Amino acid sequence: MRMAPVATNPLDLIGNTPIVLLEGPSEAAGCEIWGKCEFLNPGASVKDRAALGIIRDAEERGALKPGGTVVEGTAGNTGIGIALVANALGYKTVIVMPDNQASEKYATLRALGAKLVLVKPTKFKDPNHFVHTSRRIAEERDGAVWANQFDNQANRRIHEATTAPEIWEQMEGRVDGFTCAVGTGGTLAGVGLGLKAKDNDIRIALTDPHGAALYEYYAHGELKSEGSSAAEGIGQGRITGNLEGAPIDTQFRISDEEGLHWVAELLREEGLCLGLSSGINVAGAIALGKQLKADGRDNPRVATILCDTGFRYLSTIYNREWLEAKGLPVFGWL
Repeated sequence: MRMAPVATNPLDLIGNTPIVLLEGPSEAAGCEIWGKCEFLNPGASVKDRAALGIIRDAEERGALKPGGTVVEGTAGNTGIGIALVANALGYKTVIVMPDNQASEKYATLRALGAKLVLVKPTKFKDPNHFVHTSRRIAEERDGAVWANQFDNQANRRIHEATTAPEIWEQMEGRVDGFTCAVGTGGTLAGVGLGLKAKDNDIRIALTDPHGAALYEYYAHGELKSEGSSAAEGIGQGRITGNLEGAPIDTQFRISDEEGLHWVAELLREEGLCLGLSSGINVAGAIALGKQLKADGRDNPRVATILCDTGFRYLSTIYNREWLEAKGLPVFGWL
């Protein structure tokens, strides 16, 4: 058994997550599907990386001073990451969220000492959208900085500098494809840029849920959405600052039902308890693997992101009543 690395600073626990070969998805795709275990970050999600990158960038620019406050609008996971990093560095945190997210996220943020502001879910063009509300709070508060995770490219830069080289090294330079869904675009753009710098033939794919507009944009050049998704933290209707210039080669649209199928399979067969965004990512990775095979790649190897822990969604996707109310399939054991 390999010894775990030793950290001399709690923030060093962010990143350097394991990558695991997923047997069921690999069998379904007819090639190797690998999952980067971002749920093993201290805040239990991939968003810890963005939180660290954004806060360190604000410090380096002189925008964030000792004792200052970090303000952000988020579906939850970035807020949790920011609260943890801010606590470790002596900053305060104000998090703005729509009031329709999993209750576990609200409870976690309050437990971490963040000030939580809840707003009604609305379209981005509405000035009361959680992103615009968080910007106003930051502007009105002395000593505060706005994290601006959607358009702040410090988000994607940390994935380019850390997540991409980790995947490359862990897969011994044998990577044929990478895919994940988009919330801010930081993970897909940053990993895509980092992997393309290693090998431009690596195929980078967007995996989009229903209700988001990016699938149509990358397929046909038009921001257009159809349907809806219950997945939290993914799905985007605009080209964010992090997506500008992202090297996206192809795109897939994945339903909640298909994503939940893989959430169930990975829990029942492989012991991984994950959120819906991870299931959607895995379904997209399978589609990418099949596409690469059809295009003549011999035993392609595809990586994706296992975004966060399923324990954050006990009141939603692991709850029979919630699933039934949404018209979604219920896991047999519930």
